[in-house]
Amino acid sequence: MLILGIESATAQVGAAIGGHEGVLASAHSSRGKRHAEVLTPQIDFVCRQARVDLSEISVVAVDVGPGLYTGLRVGIAAGMAIAFGLGVPMIGVSSLDLLAFPVRHSPRLIVAAVDARRGEIFHAFYRQVPGGVQRLSEPAVGTAADLAADLLARGEEALLVGDGALRYSDEFADMRGIEPAEVGLAHPTASSLVQLAHARALREEFVSPSELQPVYLRRPDAAQMSWVTREGV
Repeated sequence: MLILGIESATAQVGAAIGGHEGVLASAHSSRGKRHAEVLTPQIDFVCRQARVDLSEISVVAVDVGPGLYTGLRVGIAAGMAIAFGLGVPMIGVSSLDLLAFPVRHSPRLIVAAVDARRGEIFHAFYRQVPGGVQRLSEPAVGTAADLAADLLARGEEALLVGDGALRYSDEFADMRGIEPAEVGLAHPTASSLVQLAHARALREEFVSPSELQPVYLRRPDAAQMSWVTREGV
């Protein structure tokens, strides 16, 4: 089983291919608002690097958000087009799940935070569990000050990961026990997407391209109602 992962919910856009053997090839780029220009060459590149023809892909995985509206739409549209063309199922993974995954070994409360612009952050809380992390809260949107107040009320040590935590780092700078993750973990990656999607593919958690739903969380970005699920990843 070969999975093509497409990630475009933040300022970074990426593609990766992998399966039972792990991630075979990946490419990521941050070039402003050029997701549509960069994504197709990236998909071609990872196919060539993995020595895989696009026709061999059996699942297409995409980041369903929350994230930046335009970038999110680019990635989901590309993924749906490929899945429709190949006649294969899809798997959607939250951008916040993807941020939490690389720091899954942390014993602290994990806070995934995506910069939502307009002075807001998309965020969710996670906890380490055997084999990964579990989401403790539904994805939400609010100001950095709101998130800081929530963390203060919880009174726990926490690891903040994502570009939202970095952009509004001043809000958390004086909070005891609250630490930002390294800059290299600021964006969700297509590599993490392939790994999480592979686990879900083994459980046959597929959707058809027509059933895939993005998570927008707020209007006017949202053209339709968003949905989220609480689950272990």
